[in-house]
Amino acid sequence: MKAGPETRTRPTRPDASMVLLDEVMRRPLDPGYADEAARRRDGTSTRGPRRTLVLTIVAVLLGAGTAAAAVALQPRDSVLTARSVLHDEIVQRSEEADAAAEAILELDARIDALQNAGLGDAYPVLLDGTQRDGAAAGTVAVTGPGLVVTMRDAVPLLGDTDTASKRVLDYDLQVVVNSLWGAGAQAIAVNGHRLTATSAIRSAGEAILVDLVGLSSPYTIEAIGDPSTLPAFFARSVGQQHLTVLGSRYAITSDVRREKSLALPAGRAAETLLARPVEALGSGASQNRTSGLPTP
Repeated sequence: MKAGPETRTRPTRPDASMVLLDEVMRRPLDPGYADEAARRRDGTSTRGPRRTLVLTIVAVLLGAGTAAAAVALQPRDSVLTARSVLHDEIVQRSEEADAAAEAILELDARIDALQNAGLGDAYPVLLDGTQRDGAAAGTVAVTGPGLVVTMRDAVPLLGDTDTASKRVLDYDLQVVVNSLWGAGAQAIAVNGHRLTATSAIRSAGEAILVDLVGLSSPYTIEAIGDPSTLPAFFARSVGQQHLTVLGSRYAITSDVRREKSLALPAGRAAETLLARPVEALGSGASQNRTSGLPTP
């Protein structure tokens, strides 16, 4: 029995397992890069002119886009004209509103004078009661001693970006006004605007409104009250503590001073659209069985 031919295996290279590393060491460049380098040496490459053309086209397009954007962002004559017209209308409407407010105050003063003249001789007791009620409601001008609290926005420093916290807010005015009421103030006005039972202190954007009238710094709060108790009670109130915190933390300055005589204007009386006076009992009006009140 003959033995079969011996199977011979091909000898393996010692670095057979490092073929990838060998390729990287022997041929570091991609064949495409090598061919391009050879063409550049021979002077037959066309990539250079083509790339220059592409870059030129891209630069022209970018320049045209930048120029178009700059032209679009520039204010046109129509926009400037519209802004000017709008500014003029705002100024005109503001002047008309101020004139109407002054006319209302003059008419209120005339009404008060006629009322006083009509009731002074015939009904002096009724006149005294009406004036007392009007002073308490804020619809009658009053004078007397009291306190004046002035609050000013902080002056922003150079490079200071946090300017919102350096301004007096509607909340700050509310705290001081409520503290003055609690200390015994009988009449209060903010920047010359008398506060009534329906007055509101609020903000609209960065502006502070008192009864829908915009105010600006400095804010002057005038309060009429008993000179022997009002200053002492306010000094121990939350309002005085709040002023101290605003000054130490936010650089909002304020001062409180006494005045021997303050004159506060009359405020606007609330219009009663639904309320009606209750009829006196025994005037012929039928009474409600369940509540005992007269039926209108």
